[in-house]
This record gives sequence, structure tokens and C-alpha cells, in this order.
Amino acid sequence: MAAPAVAAGSPAALPATSRGERFEIRAQLIPRRYTLISAELAARIKKLPVAEAEAFAAGSLLVEFDCSVQQAQRRKALAELEASQATHRANEQMLKLNSIGPLEFELSRAGVARSQAEVGMHDAVLEKCRIAAPFAGRVAEQKVREQQVVQPGQALLDILDDSSLELEFLVPSAWLRWLKVGLPLRVAIDETRKTYPARFTRIGARVDPVSQSIKVAATIDGSPQELVAGMSGRVMATPP
Repeated sequence: MAAPAVAAGSPAALPATSRGERFEIRAQLIPRRYTLISAELAARIKKLPVAEAEAFAAGSLLVEFDCSVQQAQRRKALAELEASQATHRANEQMLKLNSIGPLEFELSRAGVARSQAEVGMHDAVLEKCRIAAPFAGRVAEQKVREQQVVQPGQALLDILDDSSLELEFLVPSAWLRWLKVGLPLRVAIDETRKTYPARFTRIGARVDPVSQSIKVAATIDGSPQELVAGMSGRVMATPP
């Protein structure tokens, strides 16, 4: 009779072992840094300079919106600021001549502060018209196209830093008796059919009480160029 199938990466797939016996478990390569870029305003996309799968440097322009309406609103706010400042200067002279009372003078000063805040608000909106890369990496998925109108919160780009890939997998909580950061292991990647040396870099902070497993991460030594996020393989570790 065939053995029952077991989910990949499940510590339950491992038999009871004795000290010194080697373990094997499934793991996947993931980028250490990745994020989903979303829109923060309603606007039409003017430029998407980096195509899907292309690389970019930190600070590079990823998305540019057509913000002509927002720019016009800022110019209007600037004109209102200039008018309120002129009124306040005139009231300052009139106060010295006792032509107006202190209340009118304070109201004109408050008007200047309100107009300055309005300009600052428009400046903050215009800063969102260009989205720069938070780190160097590649575009994993382009979810929108140029000339498309998007809404606040809409997903635009999936980006990742593939310069540093990690192995992430679940291990039995019993491994905590010997598992330490820095311990060596090896991983056989299915797609490349090669085995790579690696080291444990992180150990989870919580044990799952149901599966009696804990999440760990490891980093492959060096930076093999053939490795791509999403690849998977078999992790082989030997208890000390």
C-alpha cells in the first residue's frame, strides 16, 4: 500500500529520529525585503518607467501620476496665501494707527496661518504624485498600466529585493534542543538540481501548539546568481 501524502514543509512528515540522524524537510526561497506599492491618491498614471521583471536602484522612480489638477489647486492656495499676507500687513499698519482693534489684527494673522496650512496640505499631496523605490530590487508584478486611472489604496506594483534570498520553513519544536543561529545546513534546490551550503539565521518566537512546529529562516552562503525567489527544495540538517 502506498504511503499517505504529506503536505510539503510539514514537520509531521519527519519520522522519529535519534541523535545524529539527518533530517530532511521542504523549504522555499523568499526575498528578505518585498512590498506591495499602492496608490495614495486618485489620479491617472503618467509613467511606469520600470517594466515587469526589470531591476531598479533605491530611490528610482517607479510610478508618476498626472497631478495637473492638484498643481492648479496649489497655485490657487498660494494666491490666497499672498492675499491674506497682504491683508495682514495692512492691518498691522492700521493697528499702529489705532484704526482697527486687536481682534481684527489677530483674525488676519490667523488667516495667514490657515492659508499656509492649505499650501502645506497641497505640497503633501503633490509629494505623492511620484513614487520612488524604497530599496533596490526588481518588479515582480505590474498590476496597472500607463494612462489608467487608479484610486487610493489600489495596488500598483509588487516589488522585491532579490539580492538577498532566504530559506523559510517549519521545523519540529523538538529541534529547539539543539537548533541555534549560525548552525550549518545544506539545501538541494529542485529547479537548479544543485546543493548549496547555508546557515540558520532566524528562529521563530512562537511554537505552534497544534502542529508542534516553529518557523525558521536560513541564508545560502554567497549569492548564487541562478537562484530566484519562489524556488523550493529539500533542507538537510544534522543535529550536533
